[in-house]
Amino acid sequence: MAHSVHIKGLHKTFRGRTVLGPVDCDLEPGTITVVIGRSGCGKTTLLRCLGGLEAPSSGVIRIGDGTVRRRDIGYVFQEPRLMPWLTVSRNVAFGLTDGPGSARVETVREALALVGLPNAGKLLPKELSGGMAQRVALARALAPSPALILLDEPFSALDPFTREQMQSHLLHLHRHYGTTMVMVTHDMDEALALGHRILVMRGPPGRVAGDLAPDLPQPVERTAPEFILWKRRLSELLADNAPEQPAIAPGKLVQT
Repeated sequence: MAHSVHIKGLHKTFRGRTVLGPVDCDLEPGTITVVIGRSGCGKTTLLRCLGGLEAPSSGVIRIGDGTVRRRDIGYVFQEPRLMPWLTVSRNVAFGLTDGPGSARVETVREALALVGLPNAGKLLPKELSGGMAQRVALARALAPSPALILLDEPFSALDPFTREQMQSHLLHLHRHYGTTMVMVTHDMDEALALGHRILVMRGPPGRVAGDLAPDLPQPVERTAPEFILWKRRLSELLADNAPEQPAIAPGKLVQT
């Protein structure tokens, strides 16, 4: 079941210095929201607050009806963070605690098939390429059917070709599981290729300076005029001297 995310008046302070806030937004269930911005603008702090890894200094974060626990949230980091002494199958099964063993085996098998690694279950992490390891990390995060998936620049260490492949894998997984996802990236092409919603952050203190809903047809054609127009608008919002833009609705972007 996909869950909505409600954020109201979110602030985070470290040692008396406000690094994030105010942040206010509502994310629709079953969508991919991409958070983009320059280094130090609070993107990862926002993600850590959503995942319960940091406690907000003030404000409200509500996921679904408010009963979601930290263990119901999946996290995919920049590095795969697989346990090297466990096989691929055991890494994917690590977060599966409910149901009989046969059901867990089937869940792992399905997750690995969906990321394109149906025959990798007996391998150890050291036998995987970087792209394969990150696919295993995605399978591990999604296998328990979490309420929310948080992705912190998960493809930044990959070469451009593998990165585009991973973006396609993520969209395929999203179509299958339908989980609400929030992803941090520095890459404008990636944001436009994946995001139903793009939040442009500026800071410190981190705040939402732009809220875009590109609604580009899938699969995204990165040389299409509409894609280039959205990328130019995104680049403008990321500029230091750009005025803040509350929201641009789908289909409302026009060339100027």
